[in-house]
Amino acid sequence: MTMVRIPPPALPVRDRRAARALSPMLTRLAEERATGVLVREHGVLRLAEGRVVHAESPLAPGLDVLLTAHGTLAATAWQRAAARAPDPAHAAALLLRSGVLPTGALELCHLDALYDAGYFALAPSGTPGRFRYEAGPPPGPLPSVPVVALERETLRRRLLLHRLWPDPAADSAPLLRTGPGRAPGAPVTPRQRAVLARVDGVRTAADIARDLGRQAFHTLVDVRRLTAAGWIAPVRTGPAPPPAPPPRPVRTDPDIALLKRLRDALEAL
Repeated sequence: MTMVRIPPPALPVRDRRAARALSPMLTRLAEERATGVLVREHGVLRLAEGRVVHAESPLAPGLDVLLTAHGTLAATAWQRAAARAPDPAHAAALLLRSGVLPTGALELCHLDALYDAGYFALAPSGTPGRFRYEAGPPPGPLPSVPVVALERETLRRRLLLHRLWPDPAADSAPLLRTGPGRAPGAPVTPRQRAVLARVDGVRTAADIARDLGRQAFHTLVDVRRLTAAGWIAPVRTGPAPPPAPPPRPVRTDPDIALLKRLRDALEAL
């Protein structure tokens, strides 16, 4: 008897270039160790010698929100630093040098805000990015991250959200509470209850994250889980239906009225 040896299936090999394909421009800037600001459709990345030192996005709470929402820093302290600095990155560096905050707390919030806003800044875009070269040292001793690390984390977050619920509509649309979930016995965590309490048909996930003082991505995780469980749904906004056509006027042709009278007369015979 002849035995046929079937080779085992090949293990999947991760294409390292895929992690660098989110923004070819960003990859090139990292390779040339550029310093400046990359402006994309959904956010801004500040680079220093090819590394990301700061990120901002209108879809993510800024460093000021993360620092002041839960009492880590007084709002007046941030306002004073922001008034003396050209941007949030320099304001954070000023706070670090002044000793208002422990170094570890500020660096942790800084990295949380960077990865959070960076996730949205690297979102798929229909418009090309623009880079503005700048000269000068990075804004203070705040930690920076390699471009490849930010891209790798962004891909990991995309995959996680897709596994939780594949439809991204709830990420940006106003959210509407739909009632008890599909699995009434499934527990709702305290974090999810805080999100549910702010779902009103008007707020988006970004609005809720800013209101709670939480990272936007973590809020998206709760939103996707609640959507998958049937607790909430995105408000579907589409074009308004066309107006109904006006009723057609009733024809009152004298000839038609005459024919009707003749028909009635014949039927009466």
